[in-house]
Amino acid sequence: MAAGLFRTEMSMLSSTLARTYSIPFRKTLISFDSRIAMQTNSLPRTRHSRVASLSSSSPSHSRNFPVPGVEDVFVGYLFGRKKATEVAHVVWEQVIQKGDMVIDATCGNGNDTLAMLKMVTDDSDYFGGCVYAMDVQKDAIESTSSLLNQTLGSKESFSIYAEGMQKERVKLFNMCHSKMEEIVPENSSVRMVAFNLGYLPGGNKSIITVSNTTVLALRAAERILMPGGLISLVVYIGHPGGREELEVVEAFGSSLPVSDWVCCKLQMLNRPLAPVLVFMFKREK
Repeated sequence: MAAGLFRTEMSMLSSTLARTYSIPFRKTLISFDSRIAMQTNSLPRTRHSRVASLSSSSPSHSRNFPVPGVEDVFVGYLFGRKKATEVAHVVWEQVIQKGDMVIDATCGNGNDTLAMLKMVTDDSDYFGGCVYAMDVQKDAIESTSSLLNQTLGSKESFSIYAEGMQKERVKLFNMCHSKMEEIVPENSSVRMVAFNLGYLPGGNKSIITVSNTTVLALRAAERILMPGGLISLVVYIGHPGGREELEVVEAFGSSLPVSDWVCCKLQMLNRPLAPVLVFMFKREK
């Protein structure tokens, strides 16, 4: 039953996004939709066989799927084997292109910043992609800087704005995400703005993102996002104030005009404290 509901939801989402996005992305989503339909028709009518056929370890499960990893991650999330952040990353990969400008509005320990960097650049300097990463906590900026140092080694592929080191690919800002418009060059085309809302993992749990600045940040993201871009949020709700912040995010997404935006939410029903995924796609004109 759960797998059937998942196929139905993903089929509806893929149909909506296929009408919204560029030709290659449309083909990917239409193929995903078609594969879901074929699997539904071919699977035996027993619960055991259906779950087995959806297992990410099954060779037939991912064979010939147009975007490697997408199906495994979504189905893995459905069965509790994948994290919300892994789902977010695989969605980003369908939107971000080499050379894009993206914003990590809450860089935390730097894992999302590093993932974005890999999506917008390669080993050459040809594409010139850029990640603007920001966080209100200095500890988060230091953690992100440390992760980039460890991962990139001696490559001068990032910069720390506060120290005036202007490198090309990642710029770190110790400031509130509501001020993102102050750091992005004027008339820039931003492909994605991503948020992890809550507290810094491993940090002071009393320091959290709050509704009033988050809604300001969302409005700023709406203004600077290019058509065909994405606002991505992983909203952690297990701490005081988390659910209220989710309500603000939902209200913001619900207020966006359907003619210009496609907004959706992924939430576990029987895990009330699990993080909630929210995606807001800006339609291409």
